[in-house]
Amino acid sequence: MAMNDTKNVLLAGASGVLGGHITTALRQSGYTVISLSRRAGSDVQADLMNRDHLLRAVEGRTVDTVVHAATALRKAPMRHRDMYATNALRITGTANLLAAARAVGARRVIAESMVFGYGYGDFGDHVLTEDDTFAPTGDKAVEPHLEGMRVKEELMLNADGLEGISLRYGLFYGAGGTEAIVEMLRKRQLPVVNDHGRVLPWINLVDAGAAVALAVKGGKPGAAYNIVDDAPLSFSGHVRLVAETFGAPKPFTLPAWMMRPMSYAYRMTQADMRVSNAKAKAELGWQPRYPSCADGLRALAADQQV
Repeated sequence: MAMNDTKNVLLAGASGVLGGHITTALRQSGYTVISLSRRAGSDVQADLMNRDHLLRAVEGRTVDTVVHAATALRKAPMRHRDMYATNALRITGTANLLAAARAVGARRVIAESMVFGYGYGDFGDHVLTEDDTFAPTGDKAVEPHLEGMRVKEELMLNADGLEGISLRYGLFYGAGGTEAIVEMLRKRQLPVVNDHGRVLPWINLVDAGAAVALAVKGGKPGAAYNIVDDAPLSFSGHVRLVAETFGAPKPFTLPAWMMRPMSYAYRMTQADMRVSNAKAKAELGWQPRYPSCADGLRALAADQQV
């Protein structure tokens, strides 16, 4: 363990949008990022679902920290089945990545998780904290997704000989993600529903990446942290704000029942959750650069006009 290079971070999912922001944040903090993905050109080209291939690919490397930010998603999931490959990656892929972490002599492992692990329900005025039940059972429609998040977090936080940290993110937006929404709005392809005051937690991708850089050394082993901004906002409110900020046509509104065929997206829009970020601020020393979606979207629009 003493021979580990504490500046080396193996990042699974480096080729994704979140992975790009994590890479930037780590490098800005002085870390050397070793990219791991299935794409050619990665420092380590391997499939997390293939244990033997993964272990051969990392052979001979020495790494201090392993970050699991891999996903099978290439676009926003609309139906439950769109999540199945990512669910498998959270379970089998995580177990395989932990084997690789031990092979490279890692000290710490960091998991990317999400606030929907608390459930896809209506929590009313209750503010969720890390002490609330994570990935509860009993909701048959979303149990495969909750199981994936539950198992991934349990594996990472309880890995023998490794310091596990889990970052439970809000809904992502920002550079690399919001542009697709803007394009859909301009093509009049993205309607919204009346969500009747329900809100969801959000996080700018820049702030999401910064949390990982802080978690490499900070935080308590075995702990989970909510990484969300300070201003929850409904899904439709977010889409309307994107349209307003980028000068796109205002989205038209559909009755909620018309979204039922898009089963996963429908469940997301029916959720109502407020999530506390106090623990991340206190223990990780994390502060969102963009406290609200309005702040982050204005900054993104300004950057694109330069």
